[in-house]
Amino acid sequence: MKVRKGDRVRVLSGKDRGKEGEVMFAFPTEETVIVDGVNIATKHQGPRQGIMQTGIIDKEMPIKASNVAVISPADGRPTRVGYRFDTDGRKIRVCRRTGVDL
Repeated sequence: MKVRKGDRVRVLSGKDRGKEGEVMFAFPTEETVIVDGVNIATKHQGPRQGIMQTGIIDKEMPIKASNVAVISPADGRPTRVGYRFDTDGRKIRVCRRTGVDL
């Protein structure tokens, strides 16, 4: 999975198509991500020990990683993610559109 926590992404499909946000959580085994402010569902939360907020709450739900694209830091447009190796042999993520390091 090429999307990581902290990436700025744009949603490509679904009810929130076109929205942008930051990845708060990434689940590589399920290939899903939770994006801030995207795919909001209302949940009826009952009283529990240790939970302060009860009633109807809004909660971000996971979205498939294939339905989001990383935003390029150079031009602010969605891009694909590639990889390259630096002189020390470390793997670095790069923007396929502009070649800038992510």
